[in-house]
Amino acid sequence: MTNNVKQENIGFIILITLVSTLGGFLFGFDSGVINGTIEGLQKAFQSESVGTGFNVASMLLGCAVGAFLAGWLADKFGRRNMLIAAAVMFIISAFGSGIADSSITFVAYRIIGGFAVGAASVMTPAYISEVAPAPIRGKLATLQQIAIVGGLFSAFLCNYLIAEFAGSSINEWWLGFEAWRWMFWMEIIPALLFFIGLLVIPESPRFLVMNQQTDKAMDVLKKLYHNTAKQLFDQILESISKQQKPSLNDLIEPTTRKIKPILWVAIGLATFQQLVGINVVFYYGAVLWQAVGFSESDALLINVISGAVSIAACVVTILLIDKIGRKPILLIGSLGMTVTLALLVFAFANGETTDSGDLSLGSYGTLALLAANAYVIMFNFSWGPVMWVLLGEMFPNRMRGSGLAIAGLSQWLANFAITMSFPLMLGSIGLVGAYGFYAISAGISIIFVGKFVFETRGKTLEEMQG
Repeated sequence: MTNNVKQENIGFIILITLVSTLGGFLFGFDSGVINGTIEGLQKAFQSESVGTGFNVASMLLGCAVGAFLAGWLADKFGRRNMLIAAAVMFIISAFGSGIADSSITFVAYRIIGGFAVGAASVMTPAYISEVAPAPIRGKLATLQQIAIVGGLFSAFLCNYLIAEFAGSSINEWWLGFEAWRWMFWMEIIPALLFFIGLLVIPESPRFLVMNQQTDKAMDVLKKLYHNTAKQLFDQILESISKQQKPSLNDLIEPTTRKIKPILWVAIGLATFQQLVGINVVFYYGAVLWQAVGFSESDALLINVISGAVSIAACVVTILLIDKIGRKPILLIGSLGMTVTLALLVFAFANGETTDSGDLSLGSYGTLALLAANAYVIMFNFSWGPVMWVLLGEMFPNRMRGSGLAIAGLSQWLANFAITMSFPLMLGSIGLVGAYGFYAISAGISIIFVGKFVFETRGKTLEEMQG
């Protein structure tokens, strides 16, 4: 499997990878679309900071549940089937969020979308890692982050254009509906494409072997790997034959009954990715830039620019991840985020509060804008893609579903806590205190990566011992 990538059906592998990463695109779109709708939600549902925080963060509760259940259900029903279920939920959520007439209805549809995002967030990297050859697995898995950022960029761009055409996110646009409702409905288009694409891609061969569907597994492997299919099939079969049926007990040391160290590393990776505050920029970017003096239109345009540079950062990761490895990229990213977040704190600390209560950065506005975009670049070069790559490949076959379930749950719970707390932090300790916390978290992540994260570059999934 690792000797000659040209022996494999790379074209087909890339095709099914691109289809599966539409889940990442929708993950990003669904996460980013809320960014331009906050003012509309506040007006439509008469909500203040706590209510708005929950309207924004409610999806993340669904994400936590979806991520946890998806890993477990995928071991029973398959990676592809869980992605199909996620596609259906994306469609329902996008339509329902736009027609919601109350906070309760809106939150219900957003939680459904959260189930979809959570499921896609863990199943897409798992599926890619299980069909991709080891020498290029990092590159293909990194496409997931490009898809996520592409989804965010598309959501930001749609939000910006719709708000521009309508005059504001709260103005009526087509058919008498407010612009913010159309921002949600735009998601239906890629969700339908995702659903159709999933109907034609194969199930993960490793899942098929684990579930005694050996003939189907061999057929899929032949399509993926041609003349090396039998060799890989034997490796998978040998690896899985030594193992019991997957369960959450696989994450516990049988003798000491303690959680296995690999799970703590996964939880740490998933949690630190959120503690650095990236989703505050994704979800509240427009609010942040309006708070420091930019207009709604300019704030939404800044989000578009941030999305574009994020995609460029992910392209650099694709070029490097299978050459220098996962761990060095994480270390570079942690250092870069620590510095850029510290610069943001410095800029915010030197701002002045106007009579209207807004923060005016004056000459420090340029520094804040450059530092924020540099921070986004560093995140999307490192922790954005690499965390998902590592989670998708670091667990042995038997532990992958269960490990991803727990790591995904941790990631989304941390995401919820950070997102829900930001409006409250903004109103109490301000931007300086909030971003100071994120900067300290980024600094601690350097120590965590250096001490606990292990390299997976070039290893087959059967070589992962946990």
